[in-house]
Amino acid sequence: MNLREQYQQIEKVFLHPKAKLSAETKGRLREEEEDDIRTPFQRDRDRIIHSKAFRRLKHKTQVFFSPQGDHYRTRLTHVLEVAQIARTIARALRLNEDLTEAIALGHDLGHTPFGHAGEAILRELHPGGFEHYQQSLRVVDILEKDGQGLNLTFEVRDGIVKHSKGRGKILSDAPSTLEGQIVRIADIIAYLNHDLDDAIRSGILKFSDIPTEFFRVFGDRHSKRIDTMVRDVIFTTINNDYEQISISREIEECIYSFRDFLFERVYYNELVIREFNKAKRVLESLYNYYLENPHLLNAEELSEKEIHRKICDFIAGMSDRYAIHTFEKIFIPKSWVIS
Repeated sequence: MNLREQYQQIEKVFLHPKAKLSAETKGRLREEEEDDIRTPFQRDRDRIIHSKAFRRLKHKTQVFFSPQGDHYRTRLTHVLEVAQIARTIARALRLNEDLTEAIALGHDLGHTPFGHAGEAILRELHPGGFEHYQQSLRVVDILEKDGQGLNLTFEVRDGIVKHSKGRGKILSDAPSTLEGQIVRIADIIAYLNHDLDDAIRSGILKFSDIPTEFFRVFGDRHSKRIDTMVRDVIFTTINNDYEQISISREIEECIYSFRDFLFERVYYNELVIREFNKAKRVLESLYNYYLENPHLLNAEELSEKEIHRKICDFIAGMSDRYAIHTFEKIFIPKSWVIS
């Protein structure tokens, strides 16, 4: 028995009966020989961390574009916070922590530069529309490794493509595994709390602006608010006999109110929208430029549909700073050097 098989035996003994065992994965898009040390979910986690798309997240916007302070969140720090929260919940519930971590680390690989501004403009420009969760799956299935993809397991891919909820219900259209459901909930726990933290840091919000009801239910400190939500998820799920990853009615309703408050006061704030619109114009200009010059992407021989797809993939993969650099290179005149 090799090391992987020994670990899978430990999973079978220790994990909850409703946990997803790595030995029972539905498999990959393409069959592979098993590793003798790592389980399939551990290999998926490692592939995601070592991917180029994962590294680019450090220069992609969470909410605030190109923040000058060192403590504002980026898309990379967001996924790390989601992974930490999700792992805490998975460990407490004795679910598969490796699967949970892999989904959490990969859930935003397809996010655009400039956060949801980029997603919004690509949704308008690309004839097939655009959703970052679908693009995340496209990244791991097709775009990474020069078109080979990462060949991840079904369970990780399912968790990635079903993590997003927009402004919809947290528990609707849930992933097929409890581990994927954990990431869906951990995602909103993370962004509600760190976006509030960044909004206060930026001066867009003051503590006095925040309804006292949120402090009463969740707590008046960042760590306390996360702890309240995490504990509620853990014990409500246990009390419901693991039927699904669950939240109590009071906490769920307060989360929705909290989210609505952030949309109104932060995401739709006049200053944020002003920068949001600038970012949309940058990406729209780039998209149309490459549409007129497909040879720059070696796409001139492709069909119109394929050209749009290639441009969309190219722009969605840009970091904020690469998008700005490319825009400046194409559209901003350079100074002449006079000798």
